[in-house]
Amino acid sequence: MDLALYDSEFGYYARAAQRSGRAGDFFTSVDVGPIFGELLAVQIAEMATLLEPRVPSPEPRFDLVEAAAGNGRLSADILRAIRRRDRALYNRLHLHLVEVSAGARQAQRESLGDVHERLASSSADLPQACEGVLVANELLDAFPTHQVVMREDGLREVYVDVDRSRLATGDSRLMTTEGPPSTPALAEYLARLNVVLEPGWRVEINLRAVEWMRSAVRRLQRGFLILIDYGHPARELYSLTHATGTLTTFSRHTMAGPERPDDQPAWLERPSEQDITTHVDFTSVQQAAEDEGATTIGLLDQTYFLLGLGAAELDGSDLKTRLALKTLLMPGGLGSTLKVLILGKNVGAPPLRGCSFRVRLT
Repeated sequence: MDLALYDSEFGYYARAAQRSGRAGDFFTSVDVGPIFGELLAVQIAEMATLLEPRVPSPEPRFDLVEAAAGNGRLSADILRAIRRRDRALYNRLHLHLVEVSAGARQAQRESLGDVHERLASSSADLPQACEGVLVANELLDAFPTHQVVMREDGLREVYVDVDRSRLATGDSRLMTTEGPPSTPALAEYLARLNVVLEPGWRVEINLRAVEWMRSAVRRLQRGFLILIDYGHPARELYSLTHATGTLTTFSRHTMAGPERPDDQPAWLERPSEQDITTHVDFTSVQQAAEDEGATTIGLLDQTYFLLGLGAAELDGSDLKTRLALKTLLMPGGLGSTLKVLILGKNVGAPPLRGCSFRVRLT
């Protein structure tokens, strides 16, 4: 999964500056239009007010970090909305875009356009230290993951190999094989959650997502984190409901997965030519953040988060706006499948607009 998505030469994300949208393989909230960024700007502006120093400073710094920023479209929407609403905040804002794809990073200045002046850094790694707000929209679900399956004789890990029976014919088709877990951390992960897998259950364990969460909280000196992603609490993710796993592919807006009855899963087909994703274990991500000193402020559906930010108050008189709001809010679509985890560090647990409508998971 790491090679297929992120190899510097052949990786799915490395070979294009943008993979989502009508011409891509899947839709994100950013593809709906600038409304998503404008609503996020409302929450970020409130957080910036809460972070203002008690002792007046001549140049109070405010870092806005976007992880998995792609070509910078979301940050561009956020910055334009902040510039309209609060010019003083816009003028002191330092934007940091974090993106592993060199091609996407090269396209960021053009995407930012008239707000590129606020760009302070563009890198594959998070800033070493920041104070402000870190936003990650659909990042954790794309981290390479381990897949394990419970057998009668214990936990096994799923590995990728070449179907050697076909090599003589020139067919180097990939296949899966099972073996002992590559690290004891996999069994420890499940034990920490008190998860007991039944024989035959297949699940994903995303150690990389937990590591990233710990690193992000450590680097945030003071401020907030807004994580938006597909996922569930551990009690639901590791249950009969998802006993075939959640490893899924997207290609030309067609989803395949998590498992099929034949001998090759969809995620092994056309490597580097389709997106591969898994659902996030929010329980482990949240616990990792709290272990590093963060405080959970809210975990809720995107629908309720955006309604708290005033989505229902937007002018829906034109068809384009109404359709955008419907896409972002409607249950069964982005509104309920995407969850929002809001964390704070060294700020307490203040009431936030994004949590003012209803803090609910469906």
